[in-house]
Amino acid sequence: MFSRRTDWNLAPNRLTKAVEQLRQAGTRIFDLTISNPTRSGLSYDHAAILDSLRNMESLDYDPQPRGLLSAREAVTDYYRRRGETVDPGFLVLTTGTSEAYSFVFQLLANPGDEILVATPSYPLFDFLADLQDVKLVPFSLIYDHGWQIDFHTLEQAISEKTRAIVLVHPNNPTGSYVSADERVRLNDLCAEHQLALIVDEVFLDYPHDDLHRSSFVCNNVALTFTLSGISKISALPQMKLAWIAISGPDAHRQAAMERLEVIADTYLSVSTPVQWAVRNLIEQRKTIQPQLLNRIRTNLAELDRQLRQQNACARLAVEGGWYAVLRVPAIRSDEELAVDLLHKCGVLVHPGHFYDFPQDGYLVLSLISRVEDFREGTSRLLKFFKT
Repeated sequence: MFSRRTDWNLAPNRLTKAVEQLRQAGTRIFDLTISNPTRSGLSYDHAAILDSLRNMESLDYDPQPRGLLSAREAVTDYYRRRGETVDPGFLVLTTGTSEAYSFVFQLLANPGDEILVATPSYPLFDFLADLQDVKLVPFSLIYDHGWQIDFHTLEQAISEKTRAIVLVHPNNPTGSYVSADERVRLNDLCAEHQLALIVDEVFLDYPHDDLHRSSFVCNNVALTFTLSGISKISALPQMKLAWIAISGPDAHRQAAMERLEVIADTYLSVSTPVQWAVRNLIEQRKTIQPQLLNRIRTNLAELDRQLRQQNACARLAVEGGWYAVLRVPAIRSDEELAVDLLHKCGVLVHPGHFYDFPQDGYLVLSLISRVEDFREGTSRLLKFFKT
């Protein structure tokens, strides 16, 4: 009755079952996996956000496949303030980056074609690829005093069916940005094999060192689709607005835009009130991002302080984003370890296999957890490895 593309194993895993059991029992859980900024104790300008949705223009339906020009110009203003020039004519608004990925996969790949994606990476890609009948082929990020693209595995992964390379800049969960040298090599590979780049930049504005990291929106060597949105930029995931910025050689960019416009026109999914509000919603980053960066840096400093007091676990280098990766003793599978930590310590973490780490011994922690929860949860976690 159902399609093969949805033939997933839908049974809850052991960690999910354990969380549900403890919550039903009323047990206190120190959640070090939180990714929802609206539930992490941030101070939002409620009046400004809600007032931005009270626009009479929202009562008129003006279906524009790329999105309303005023909304696209608000996005270009965001990039202009970062020192990057984006043509609003080469922007397409979507309800989120998940939809943006779907649009780009539909644009580039026939059923059975291949998209290359780095590992470790976010597991959502698997579902998006399944729904578009695209095959994901992994290449490696390797760790050596920091994360780098393993170009050997990347080049080996390229085949006649390869259509694009997906990058997350900075990566989730490794927090590593694509370096300038890596950009050059990526562009060379794309030119050699006629590949596109798909670059997810939702965490771009969250460097841990105050250094400016350039976007890919001005990458004009390879055909490039840069994805971002207000879910992370302004910590407003419920407003459901993201975008695709197209750059690259003019002929390829124009052809991509024309086809992408037809795809977007088929769905016309972006809410009109949110489009009229987007300029004000993007402005919210000015108050939200400092709070998040302070939270991230405070929690990271606390993690390092506690790590210095023991020698069983270590933190891997991280340059940006909302997560930290711990290297822990591989005394059992990461899933078994996460379940044990939950039952014995009341601490919820993501096991490394959730992000396709190649071996056991990795845990992923959210750095946007409330400071007091992060401090206590981390303390309990590290004490677990002393016993």
